[in-house]
Amino acid sequence: MNYETTIRAEAADGVTAEYAGARTLAAPAIPRWLILGGLGVFGLLLAIAAWFALAGGEPVAVDDDNAQAPSVTVVSPGRTMVAGLIEAPGTLAARRPMPVGVVGEGGQVLRVTVDAGDWVQQGQVLAVIDRSVQVQQAEAQSAQIEVARADANLAQANLDRALQLVERGFVSKADVDRLTATRDAAAARVRVAQAQLGELRARNERLNIYAPASGYVLARNVEPGQTVGGGSPPLFTIASGGEMEMLAQVSEEQLAKLSVGTMATIVPTGSDKEYSGQVWQVSPVIDGTTRQGTARIALSFAPELRPGGFATARLNSGSFSATVLPESAVLADSEGSFVYVVGPDNKAVRRAVKTGAVTPDGLAITEGLNGSERVVLRAGGFLNPGETVNPQPLKK
Repeated sequence: MNYETTIRAEAADGVTAEYAGARTLAAPAIPRWLILGGLGVFGLLLAIAAWFALAGGEPVAVDDDNAQAPSVTVVSPGRTMVAGLIEAPGTLAARRPMPVGVVGEGGQVLRVTVDAGDWVQQGQVLAVIDRSVQVQQAEAQSAQIEVARADANLAQANLDRALQLVERGFVSKADVDRLTATRDAAAARVRVAQAQLGELRARNERLNIYAPASGYVLARNVEPGQTVGGGSPPLFTIASGGEMEMLAQVSEEQLAKLSVGTMATIVPTGSDKEYSGQVWQVSPVIDGTTRQGTARIALSFAPELRPGGFATARLNSGSFSATVLPESAVLADSEGSFVYVVGPDNKAVRRAVKTGAVTPDGLAITEGLNGSERVVLRAGGFLNPGETVNPQPLKK
């Protein structure tokens, strides 16, 4: 049998103190110097935290910290006087081209005396057309003059004899009048025959092709043996005086800036040589399709200026005040040209601009800037509108 053993209080009193101490764990004693040292360190930390709090002021928000903002170079370009320059393409042509054709009856060409590229003088024979038939007609007409003159002499003699017989009464007054009329008609036939001979000779002279003015032969479209007539195309084309011109195509806005007398520099395509010219006519109309007009620039003769060739004209359109920026500062997209301007809050702001002439220092900005802004010179393509940047002034 099992009996539950119970220790009563009375029995516990008899337990020795040695056994009682074995069941109870006493708390270890902390040295006083360790407690004092810990309190000193804690007070020092509190003092350091208080100093930083008083010296640093208000805490800075993370979003306003520019330490991570990209650095960009900016410049305030100001405004300067820019010489207006218009570059326009166009074609070269003779200033006064003269097509020369057949003015007479025409016929077979016997001889051509000039070629393209020759200089000719006014009245110089360019080509000779066969006139053998016309010469015989002129000879016949010359004989007709002699016949008419003989009739006129006979009529005058008859009249003279009649006048002598009138005083004797052998010839009536009516006969005298009739003989006078016969004499006058014969004299008139002489003059008619002479006029017809002059006409034939003039026609024969027109069979030659003459230069209407001194100039430079641009084209020759006839060869010996060719049959030509009044309806034939021009046989020659002559540049009067050898003067050339350029037909510069400019926009409607640019055309308004040009006037007669404006100086220009012409550079033919494929050549580095420059030629000086002057605007002598500004087109009074604008092409409805291309919205362009023509500025005609007079040029002196030069072998390199060939009509029909292409060239580029640089025209001086006057001076104007504008902001000039390097090409790296001006960007463009589907909406047009623009730059990035850094505002007072160091944020990049997109600004639409309008570009003008290209100068040795850069692009002239005619609209959108007043020159006092801080404009991003480079790396604008990597910025976004409203982005915070760290602007760095351009070092000269």
